[in-house]
Amino acid sequence: MTDIAATASPSTQTTTLPARLAKGFVDRLVIIIPYLWLLFFFLVPFIIVFKISLSQTAISMPPYTPVLDFSDGISGFFAGFRELNFDNYTWLTQDALYFNAYVTSLVIAGISTILTLIVGYPIAYGMARAPATIRPTLLMLVILPFWTSFLIRVYAWIGILKPEGLLNQLLMSLHIISQPLVILNTYTAIFIGIVYSYLPFMVLPLYSSLEKMDYSLVEAAEDLGCPPIGAFWKITFPLSLPGVVAGCLLVFIPAVGEFVIPDLLGGSQTLMIGKTLWNEFFSNRDWPVSSAVAVILLLVLIIPIMFFQQAQAKAQEQGR
Repeated sequence: MTDIAATASPSTQTTTLPARLAKGFVDRLVIIIPYLWLLFFFLVPFIIVFKISLSQTAISMPPYTPVLDFSDGISGFFAGFRELNFDNYTWLTQDALYFNAYVTSLVIAGISTILTLIVGYPIAYGMARAPATIRPTLLMLVILPFWTSFLIRVYAWIGILKPEGLLNQLLMSLHIISQPLVILNTYTAIFIGIVYSYLPFMVLPLYSSLEKMDYSLVEAAEDLGCPPIGAFWKITFPLSLPGVVAGCLLVFIPAVGEFVIPDLLGGSQTLMIGKTLWNEFFSNRDWPVSSAVAVILLLVLIIPIMFFQQAQAKAQEQGR
């Protein structure tokens, strides 16, 4: 039996070698595909935008120079690099409009994220504690707004919040107010629009964390005399922090560069970086400056997230 096993083992190893090579190729392919996706749909467009931000405005198509093409050969392509400069970034530091737009966008996005968390956490908690038979239905109701156009949903809030809209008519018919409230074209309308539009992005990560939580820990804490509120803050909320962080990032990042909601609900006087980018691109046709604004916005968002992820990874290593 030993001789037979010894004789069979080389052939078994020979037959499994192609399978192992195929498995190694598939494993590498699974890793390579996301990197290729990031390369073609993030890194390459970012390099193009960064190159435009180093160019100068021109009355041409495209409206900037140099374009760094190969029409004049290799020498012409590299000669264009000498014309690139950081004047557009210097201009951004000299004009208070852009700084105020960045600060306003960050403040509005931060407040909107907190409000979305306050509204979304009870919804996610209620879904996680609901009977298992109705959880899919509740989850579908959260995702249902995505089946409607984002623009149509924002337009609907105009009909609700305008002075003669549904909200004011309801409050006046109930004699709660005597004259219409001015909500449209204010920051309040922007907060309402962002919270409504991005609420599913907060609820879904929270629901994922809360659903997997072991609620026997809460029951044990209550049996030991901990009040329900204390058990929530000491057990439930800390265990749901990964969902809180994921939801806040999913809401905060797109809210900073939001354009549609401030433009439709906030009015023309709202100063946010998304509207500033739109005006520079399409009204002023100043692609280099607007590209510089976009690059700085990306750095403002990515750098803190990278530091946060490093701190979170260190905390997890120390916990182990």
